[in-house]
Amino acid sequence: MGSFSIWHWLVVLVIVVLVFGTKKLRNVGKDLGGAVHDFKQGLNEGSEAENAKKKDDVIEHQSDKDKQA
Repeated sequence: MGSFSIWHWLVVLVIVVLVFGTKKLRNVGKDLGGAVHDFKQGLNEGSEAENAKKKDDVIEHQSDKDKQA
């Protein structure tokens, strides 16, 4: 009773296509895909920057002789 059958979803899909049109739905899908792609790319760039920063932060050991001089 709580779940919809495939026929209910087909009727909803037809109504959505009639209201918005296929061109607008295609543009929404394209924009959403681009946003997800940019988000993933931003996550990868952030982790690469952190890894590069960790590699650059090298602490050199000073010997006792260097400290006294």
